[in-house]
Amino acid sequence: MFSVAIYIGFYAYLVLCLGLAGLLYKQTILITALVYLIVILLLNKNNITKIRFLRLKINKISIIFLSLIFLQVLINLLGALGPELSYDALWYHLTIPKIFLENHSIFHIPGGLFYYSDMPKLTEMLYIPALAINNEILAKLIHFSFGILALFALYKVSQSFLSKSYSILTCLIFYSNLVVGWESISAYIDLSRTFYEIMTVWGFINYLESNKKRWLVITGLMLGFAISTKLLALGSLLIIVLLLILKYFKKRKNSLSDIFYIITPAFFVPLPWFILSYINTRNPIFPFFSSFYDFGINIHLLNPFNFVKDLWNLFMYSADPISPVYILFLPLIVIFYKKLNQNAKIIAVYSLISLLIWYITPRTGGGRFILPYLPAYSILAAASIGIMPIKRLSKFLVSFIVIVSVISIVYRGFANIKYLPVVFLKQSKNEFLNKNLNFSYGDFYDIDSYFKNKIKKADKVLIFGGHNLYYVYFPFVHESYIKKGDKFNYVLLIKHDLPKRFRHWNLVYKNDITNVMLYTLDNQKWTY
Repeated sequence: MFSVAIYIGFYAYLVLCLGLAGLLYKQTILITALVYLIVILLLNKNNITKIRFLRLKINKISIIFLSLIFLQVLINLLGALGPELSYDALWYHLTIPKIFLENHSIFHIPGGLFYYSDMPKLTEMLYIPALAINNEILAKLIHFSFGILALFALYKVSQSFLSKSYSILTCLIFYSNLVVGWESISAYIDLSRTFYEIMTVWGFINYLESNKKRWLVITGLMLGFAISTKLLALGSLLIIVLLLILKYFKKRKNSLSDIFYIITPAFFVPLPWFILSYINTRNPIFPFFSSFYDFGINIHLLNPFNFVKDLWNLFMYSADPISPVYILFLPLIVIFYKKLNQNAKIIAVYSLISLLIWYITPRTGGGRFILPYLPAYSILAAASIGIMPIKRLSKFLVSFIVIVSVISIVYRGFANIKYLPVVFLKQSKNEFLNKNLNFSYGDFYDIDSYFKNKIKKADKVLIFGGHNLYYVYFPFVHESYIKKGDKFNYVLLIKHDLPKRFRHWNLVYKNDITNVMLYTLDNQKWTY
């Protein structure tokens, strides 16, 4: 599994290199992917013949757990096979890779709309080949697959603490989170980070059990890929470093210099992104400490009552819902903490620090910002059942988990049922998007194919307004990053007033449903 994680991460950097070299063409991408796949197969030709399918000798209750997980996987797959509707995916997770692909290179996009272009984008690098080969559905399937990889990794990590049945239960707790189900059907990046965060925990546990330095290096690599996926994973580096320091003061068997075995790879893996960000913004971790993501001191954070209140709201009222299982199990984990095995206690400390990290960092993403740490919380929940002295209480808790899972299946089933007609070709993509996109939020779609028929490849449209521009399938430049010398012959307004300089242009198209107006001046090319 660690090899898989490294191969995926390294391929993302291959795409980055292609982009920086201005080689983001479909043919180049396909040839690179094919050669890379052949190299991997040659390097692992001896291991391929030894592949064994996962064989589990499990009891009836575990079969129920697996069945529930399988149902959730199917429901999530249904949503992943449908067109993209999610806000951030249409805003930048898909749109920025699409812009890179159309320009055959990776570059800095100035302005306030696509400022994410200067952040680490490991997952978006994987979306570039997906968009080149297919469309957003393949990108969604990539993110969905990270959720499946996370399940396998979580199962393997859980076996360090728990029996097979309880390891499967751990996976059920994690995958039953509504935020996991929602993320699984979108081209976001949080499941990618979650996968690498689980791999980080797995590597660290292997180090604790073996005391071998190579596991610290592998842990650092996994952390580096997590940071390359999302900058907020820098908080996870702090967590692991603090755990190493605690281990040192508790046992004093290792030197504090062991920290550098983790910090070095964790720093060098995302270093290319830091360098690019510094070149473009003079800030290696942009947009942190900028107007987009201010880390100013907030007195609110110093109040412990606010900490408890914010945690309660996170687990019970988050906009991206999190399973209520964790709140129920929290007092049990505290009560039976001493009965946990040593590794489980490490996970408990890891979980506590993660909550503190979440509390002090920007939380604009709701429940999905805590998603990478939910696997650890799931392990603790399952572990607390395993050491429960009262069997009836154990059965009740397991029943509660199953009920939560069933509710999640029903809820996500109803949420994803709208994808059925389009997935099974009973409804066209055009009809689906016309019905389900939110044009009041700044989504764009050519609902009547006017732009498809009117705008040619030689044309260029200057867009004012709008926000989620992934479904713009014609050459465009946005007001937020247009530069002097850029040429265009159309002006498109999306919920925006016409600038004075274009008042003499002619209105040639208007759509009150999508809130757009298109202007031109006899199709003449204008220079900005």
